Amino acid sequence: MTERPGTRRRTALAEFLKARRARIDPTDVGLEPGGRRRTAGLRREEVALLAGVGLTWYTWLEQGRPINASYQVLDAIARTLLLDAPARLHLYDLAESTPVRFAAPIAEVPESVLIVLRTLDPVPAVLLNSRFDVIEANDAHNELFNGWHSLPCVHKNLLWCCVTEPLARERITNYDEVVPHLIGRLRAEYARHVDDPEWDEDIRRLSELSEEFRELWARHDVMAPSPSNLRFSHGRAGELTFVNQELVAEGAGDLRIRVYTPADPITWTRLPLTRT
Repeated sequence: MTERPGTRRRTALAEFLKARRARIDPTDVGLEPGGRRRTAGLRREEVALLAGVGLTWYTWLEQGRPINASYQVLDAIARTLLLDAPARLHLYDLAESTPVRFAAPIAEVPESVLIVLRTLDPVPAVLLNSRFDVIEANDAHNELFNGWHSLPCVHKNLLWCCVTEPLARERITNYDEVVPHLIGRLRAEYARHVDDPEWDEDIRRLSELSEEFRELWARHDVMAPSPSNLRFSHGRAGELTFVNQELVAEGAGDLRIRVYTPADPITWTRLPLTRT
């Protein structure tokens, strides 16, 4: 008998939730140890309570029934089950609710800005807005960072890629300089968007997905635009060092071009090895 579309996916989702629930010690989520339990881990009613969802609804989810789950609800379940970033994305994929970010709407990018971006090649450059959404990039940038993700890159955002990608610390070898600087820049820009619900939702999601982001955001460090270094370990070219600078894109709102200029002769020599 042929399975209905989605049946196997819902079954896989149910098995994943049950397996991860069984791995959680009640004390890890703030519950009292209690008496003897017939099975290891949390009970369904405990997951439902901690995630703020109905027990019947959660039971149906674990039974593989055809119900819809928003990414807000999946966030709450992922938080309750102590899922790390890769496990969260696996959950979203199984539930067919991958949390794709939607960049803030912008006016049409002037052709003159795109020409500047393209003519900077062979120096990598990317067009960003104040939330670090990637609007456009030149070929040198696309090829430099091609394939460095171990997870599907669904966010199209510089900061999200850094704090949610498991390989980020391995590939960005001065990660502990780069990420605090980006978050400090985001904090500075946030002052102009305090009442913007898209910004608030963006920060809430990042805080849920990344403890590191949450802790750095809570410091309230503010960074002004300034040149910064990036040391990137490339699969073929090896260790590369760039000086990052931002150029204002006149007539394009909050957009700016981020330029990755090789910082030393070795990087200039190795840069062609990043091209496909």
